[in-house]
Amino acid sequence: MGHLRRGGALAATLGLLLAGSAAAPAAAEPRSAVPYRNPISAGVGDTFADPVIVRGDDGYWYAYGTTDPLREGERSFHRVPTARSADLVDWTYVGDAFGPDQRPPYAAPGAAYWAPDVRRIGDRYVMYMTVTDTTVSPEGSDYAIGAATAPTPTGPWTFADEPVVAPRPGGGGGYLWTIDPSQFTDTDGTSYLYYGSYYGGVSVTELSPDGLRAVGTPTLVAIDNKFEGTYVLRHDGWYYLFASTANCCAGPATGYSVQVGRARSPRGPFLDRDGVPLTASRTGGTPVLTQNGNRWIGTGHNGFLTDLSGQDWIVYHAIDRADPYLDEPFGINERPMLLDRLDWIDGWPTVNAGAGPSDGTRPAPVTTGPVDERFDRAGLAGWRRVGGDWRVADGRLTGGGTLTSRTTVGGDVRAEADLRLTGARSAGITLADRVEVRVDAAAGALVARDGRRTASAPLPAGFDPAHRHNLAVEVRGRQLVAELSPARLGDQVAVVELRLERPVAGRITLRADGGTAEFDNVSAVRLFQPVRAALPAPRVGRELVAYSDEFADGLGPAWSWIREDRAATVAGGALRWPTQAADLTGTGNTASVLLRDAPAGDYVVETKVTLDLGEETVRNYQQAGLVAYVDDDRFARLAQVAIWNTRQVEYGYELPFAGQPVYGGTIVGTPATTTWLRLAHRVDPANGEHEFRAASSRDGRHWTWGGVWTFPADTTPRIGLVAHGGNQPPVTAEFDYVRFYR
Repeated sequence: MGHLRRGGALAATLGLLLAGSAAAPAAAEPRSAVPYRNPISAGVGDTFADPVIVRGDDGYWYAYGTTDPLREGERSFHRVPTARSADLVDWTYVGDAFGPDQRPPYAAPGAAYWAPDVRRIGDRYVMYMTVTDTTVSPEGSDYAIGAATAPTPTGPWTFADEPVVAPRPGGGGGYLWTIDPSQFTDTDGTSYLYYGSYYGGVSVTELSPDGLRAVGTPTLVAIDNKFEGTYVLRHDGWYYLFASTANCCAGPATGYSVQVGRARSPRGPFLDRDGVPLTASRTGGTPVLTQNGNRWIGTGHNGFLTDLSGQDWIVYHAIDRADPYLDEPFGINERPMLLDRLDWIDGWPTVNAGAGPSDGTRPAPVTTGPVDERFDRAGLAGWRRVGGDWRVADGRLTGGGTLTSRTTVGGDVRAEADLRLTGARSAGITLADRVEVRVDAAAGALVARDGRRTASAPLPAGFDPAHRHNLAVEVRGRQLVAELSPARLGDQVAVVELRLERPVAGRITLRADGGTAEFDNVSAVRLFQPVRAALPAPRVGRELVAYSDEFADGLGPAWSWIREDRAATVAGGALRWPTQAADLTGTGNTASVLLRDAPAGDYVVETKVTLDLGEETVRNYQQAGLVAYVDDDRFARLAQVAIWNTRQVEYGYELPFAGQPVYGGTIVGTPATTTWLRLAHRVDPANGEHEFRAASSRDGRHWTWGGVWTFPADTTPRIGLVAHGGNQPPVTAEFDYVRFYR
C-alpha cells in the first residue's frame, strides 16, 4: 500500500471515533480493524531478519531488520531496512537507515549492520547495531556494538564516532562475538546494554546517561555456546531475559527457538522455571517459542511490543521450511518477520498459550479504539474544555488545565498518552472524573489517587519531565496499575499500583497543573483479557508393552542394527553402550543405530539414559539418546550432548536438500547426568506428515516440551537409540528402558 500521511489516511483510519457525541455509549471490546496472518513483512520483502518494532511519536509503528537483500533475486543489501505500519499488520518499506557508503569511523569498508535495537533515550532515538567488521583487525569478524542517533524513527541517522562496545579479543583466538545488542532502562534510571553470542556468552554492561558508551564492568548473564539475540524486559517486578538458542541459519533444518530466564536484578542471576541458571554448564532456559510442525521453523531473535489494549506481542523471524533460502538452493536464509501473541501464564511468557508460531488467520493487535487521538487535525471536536487553555499544533496537544473526552469508556480499561511536562508541576490522566494518575515533577513521583486512597513510586534520579514518556494506566476490576516508560517496550522507569474504591466507568481526562504539558497519542480502549492456562502437553496413555523393552534379558528380536556395535551390551536391566568416535551427520554416516519398528498411529516413546559428561570441560560432541530414523540422511535425534563447555539436550535434524544432507537442531530442556527423553509422534491429518515433538526431564516427572521435526507422509520412521560423537575421554551411555505409550 502507499505511504500514509499524518492528517490524511491515518486520520481517517485512526482518528478520534464518535467525535462530537455528547454522550456516546460505553466502549465495546477492542476489535482489530482486520485480522492478520504471518508473515507480516510480506509487503516489505521476502526476508526481514532480527526484527524489532518501536512506536513513533507520530503514532505509527516502525520495524527494523538486519542487513540483507529484501527480495529474492535482488542481491542488493539494505543496511537496516525500515518499515512503517498504522496497524501492525500492513507494512510499507520506507527506506534504509544507512546508505551504502555511510559508516562510523571505526567500521571497515563493506561492514554490515546486524540485529538493530531502537529505543527512545532522552529527546532522541538511539539505534544499537552489530558492526560486523572494524578497523581493529584485518582478519575481519572483529565485531563491535555501534550506535546511531536520530530525531525521528526514520532518521536521519548519525553514527556515534566510537563503538559502544569495542571488539573483544577471544581467549581461543579471533574476537568474541560482540553482537545482538539490546538496551534496557531500569526503574532507577540506569541504562543497560545486553550483547554477545555463542563465542563469549551474553553480557550486560551499564551505559552512560546518553546511552552511547559502556561504563563499568560487564556481567556475564548467559553462558557461551548456547545463547544469543537477547531481549530484556520488566514484568510484575521480575526481569526477563529472552534469548535465542541453536542455529539461526541452517536452511530447512534451522531449529532456532526462544528461551527465557528471570531475575530480581537486571544483572541476574537469570534462572529458568526449574531454578537452573542461564550461566550453568548444564544450562537452563524455559521455552517461550518453538516450532510446532507447521510451515515455520527457526523461530527466534525476538523483539517485544504492547498493543493499545495492553496485550503483549512477540515479533521474531522464522523460516518457511518449503522456501528456506532467499536465492535457492543455498545462500542467505530467508527469514521474514512474524508477530504472535505473548501470554503470561503462572509468571512465565509463552507464545499463543504454548501453541507456538501461527500459520493462518488470527485476531490482529489492537491499534485503534473508541478514544484514539493523534491530534492530526486542528480543533478538538471530540473533547470538552473544562478549564485552561489548549491548542493543537504540529500533531500535538499543548496546554494547561483540564480537557475531557466526549467518549465514555466502561469496564476494564487501558488508557495511555505520550506526555511531556513543558512547565507544568504535574500532568497526567484521570478516569471517570475520579481516578487520577499523574507525573508529579515537583514531588519526583508517579502518583495514583482515588479519593483518599493514594500510592506513588519515585521517579528515577535524573528524570527529565521535559522528555517525552509514555504513561499507561490499566484498571481491571478494582486494581489499577500505571507505568511510565520511555519507549513502551517493557522498560518502565516507574510503576505504581492502587486498589480502587470501586471500578471505573466514564470519560478520560487530560490534566496539567501549574503550567503547560504536551500530550499525544492518547487512547482508551477495553483492556485485553489475559490467557490464564497453557495448552496441555502431549498426553501419555497406556503403555504398549509389545513395543517396549526393559532390557532385562538381552535385546529383543524386534531390534536391528545399522552398522552393529558389538561394544553395546545388555545385562542387569540396562543397555550399556560406550559412545563411539563416529557420527550420523553429513555424508560420513559412520555411527551405529539400534532400531525397531514403531507402532502405527500416534504414540509417545520414552527412554531413561545416564551419561556422565561432567561439566565445564570441552567434550565435543559426545551424546546419547533417542532417534526417529528413516535413513542416514533423514533423521531426528534427541540426545543429551556436550557442546563445548555446555551440556544440552539437542534435538538435531537432518534431511536431504538440493542433493546433499543438511543438518540443524533445536534445544529442549536441561540435562542431568541421568536424563529422561520423549518423542511424541503424531500424524498430521491434513497432509499425512509424521510430526515428532521432543521433551526432556531431569527427574522423570516434570517435563519440558520443545520443538517439532517432521517427516514426509510417504516415509516410515523407525525408533532407535544412538551413542556416539566421540570416545575420548571414554564414557558409557546406560539406557534403562525404551517404552512406548499410546
